[in-house]
Amino acid sequence: MATGAERMETGAGRRALPLLLVLFAGSGFAALIYELVWYQMLELAIGSQTVCLAFLLATFMGGLCLGSIGLPKALERGRWHALKVYAAIEAGTGAMALLVLWTMPAAVRVFFAASSAGLPGMALRGLLCGLMLLPPTILMGASLPALTRWIEATPDGVAWWGLLYGGNIAGAVVGCLVAAFWLLRLFDMALATYAAAAVNFAVAGGAWLVARGTPAGEKRAALSGQRAAASGQRSARRWPVYVAIGLSGATALGGEVVWTRQFGMLLGATVYAFALILATFLIGMGAGSAAGAGLGKRMNPRWALGWSQMLLVLGIAWTSWQIADSLPYWPINPFLTSSPYFTFQIDWARCLWALLPAAVLWGASFPLALAAAAEEGEDPGRIVGGVYAANTLGAIAGALVVSLWLVPAIGTLDCQRLLVVLAAASGLLLIVPELARRRTAARVGWTLAGVAAA
Repeated sequence: MATGAERMETGAGRRALPLLLVLFAGSGFAALIYELVWYQMLELAIGSQTVCLAFLLATFMGGLCLGSIGLPKALERGRWHALKVYAAIEAGTGAMALLVLWTMPAAVRVFFAASSAGLPGMALRGLLCGLMLLPPTILMGASLPALTRWIEATPDGVAWWGLLYGGNIAGAVVGCLVAAFWLLRLFDMALATYAAAAVNFAVAGGAWLVARGTPAGEKRAALSGQRAAASGQRSARRWPVYVAIGLSGATALGGEVVWTRQFGMLLGATVYAFALILATFLIGMGAGSAAGAGLGKRMNPRWALGWSQMLLVLGIAWTSWQIADSLPYWPINPFLTSSPYFTFQIDWARCLWALLPAAVLWGASFPLALAAAAEEGEDPGRIVGGVYAANTLGAIAGALVVSLWLVPAIGTLDCQRLLVVLAAASGLLLIVPELARRRTAARVGWTLAGVAAA
């Protein structure tokens, strides 16, 4: 049976990689249409934007985490073709999303009749709606580990993992804008869901056709996964990477919650403002992941990941300063035109100006973490699933803790100060051990630079 390296060397394998990139971009396109549709559904069910956003992000991230952890374990003893598994996941995602569309409206009416008023009632409705959204989000979380199992954990293969992640985000940007400014504006949630499900089914068909023309190599993946499970040394070396990328996910989603709240007062608390903020985050993360995929091959990935987190200290501070002291005072008169698209352009320019630096650094962190955790010969699904799970667990904690506890308790200003501290801590966690292995003179210089940055 062909190994991953042999698959990469074959003409069929090399030709399949750009096609897989396009297919995974389609997967991201559909996922963001679902997210915006579900955001509107949850607003109708819960009635509070902040609580709705918290449950949406927690459910989305929770499902991604469960899928990324569960798939490698489920396939550990199996010999399925990785691309056929990916095709089945995409088809299942589309089917589950249709089921949510058909059942949630009736369920919401039952939730309203059964729940009490006030915050307890909103929390109960949010919890029940979140449980309904878990099946499709779990399948979404399994898609990246399933797809990367087909690509060997070599330096070039790890770079392709990062590019696939970036392609998925690029498709998500398009899906976010298409859903908010076309499908949901001109049509309704049902048609938007049908369009996204059709994309899922098309991606599943494309992946199945690619699988028929390429070798599988699952035996290698299964055996390497068993070797990885038997080795505790690899996990011990990876825990700083897992902690750092988990803190990165927490600061990213915590920042998104805080800044969505603040931008809502500046741009208006509408689905259009949410879409612009989300699209800006995704553009930055896509650009950052593409850059991080290249950096992971050219330099020490742990070193690069640590400094990307340290630079986030400046990125978070930049966004906080812009939203509080700069953007509200831009000399803009929205009454100069009656066209909403002029207002959308100005609003998006403000989002890009404020949010892009931090989003780029968060995007670069994920492929750098993959490169830092990767070891040749190990099951790619395990590597990607572990990093993905750590990142999404941190994201869940960031979304829930910030929106439901920290914002009401300490306010947005101190929340942003806490995000700065967490970003610095995650960077130092990786930088300090690397400094300890360097020469004395260089160690002193970099230590001083790290202290100054902190």
